[in-house]
Amino acid sequence: MSAGLALFAGLAGAVMHFAGALKAVEPLAQLPIDLTVLGLAATVAGLVLLLAAREVALSPWLGPPLLGCGLLWLWWVVASAWSPWPASATERLRDILLLGPLMLAAGMLLGADARARAGFMAATIGIGLVVGLSVALGLWRGSLVLGGEVGRDPTRLRVAYQIVGLALACAGGLVALRVTQATGRARIGWGLVLLLLGALALLPGGRAAFLALLVSVAAGPALLFLLQGRLGAAALWLGAVGVAGGTGLAALWVLPALSDQLATLERLLRPGPALDSARGQLWTEAWRLGGWAGLGPGGFPPAIGVGLDRGLHPHNHALEALVEGGAVGLLLWGLTFLGATGVALRLALRVAPVRAAEVFAIGLPVALSAMVSTDLGNRMVWFTLGLALSLGVEARARHALPRHV
Repeated sequence: MSAGLALFAGLAGAVMHFAGALKAVEPLAQLPIDLTVLGLAATVAGLVLLLAAREVALSPWLGPPLLGCGLLWLWWVVASAWSPWPASATERLRDILLLGPLMLAAGMLLGADARARAGFMAATIGIGLVVGLSVALGLWRGSLVLGGEVGRDPTRLRVAYQIVGLALACAGGLVALRVTQATGRARIGWGLVLLLLGALALLPGGRAAFLALLVSVAAGPALLFLLQGRLGAAALWLGAVGVAGGTGLAALWVLPALSDQLATLERLLRPGPALDSARGQLWTEAWRLGGWAGLGPGGFPPAIGVGLDRGLHPHNHALEALVEGGAVGLLLWGLTFLGATGVALRLALRVAPVRAAEVFAIGLPVALSAMVSTDLGNRMVWFTLGLALSLGVEARARHALPRHV
């Protein structure tokens, strides 16, 4: 029973993690209940029941990054005291202080249990395929619109293309690991799935997510080979991915009639100067306004004269930490996220190579996305941080209690 419960928790965790991408599937977008809420409720319920049947042991290496998390959350509460925009500060604190700890704990517990982790990874691959194929079908039928203002075209389903690309990137990294582990016809099958995911990733339009796919496909198996002591195989894999990716992009580049129809490729090779210059201006202002204590939660948009428009945050995790929490906030951000990265790399040497490689394959795309298109309150980032730290957590079945007659 506990095995089935663990698989359920893993599946629910994947639905919660990629709920934003699953909303690109038209039948799921029409559900009467929000898919994020449904996935969150199922994940929490599954993990609570699973925890009752497990003994959890934490590595001492988790101390520094967990301390960083606590201090980061505490500092954001303190910084809200001098934020002149209390409504925006309350909204920001709600995301960071309520969802942050919950997602962190969920990621750690789910990643610690072998069956829950297996269910999560398998579901991630399935979600990537379903979402990618659904977007392709929707674009062919003309029933989807990629990004843009909410409600601008009520006749078509608006798709958050960055999150769709992120789901494809995570699935691609995991499939690449399957390619290296499989043999015979199974390897050919997984290779075809990887090619399909790569082709589907050219449709949504997210440049960062597409680059994250390439990084995850290259780095995940390379890390697996390194942990297994196979340095030559790691170098060969990196070279093969580089050659295959470069050849594919070059072939599409010389076919302008085709490349113009692929939103990701069009944005990657022909970036819009207005968008790039706007991001540069936001990042420059963030560096200028940070100071030692920051502007407080939600303080950046009003400070640059755009009101409370959350869409005009710097959308770079480190810069948001600096502008909202100042130099102190940036230091705590480094202790939390950079510290967790170092600890995860250290712990990767102590766990099964496949387990470590899977966590890094699914974590790299989210980490890259956090530096260009998300904020400190993003639940996916905190959940992924929990998955990384789960390398220092072991969940074992509780010993059966002795029967007394």
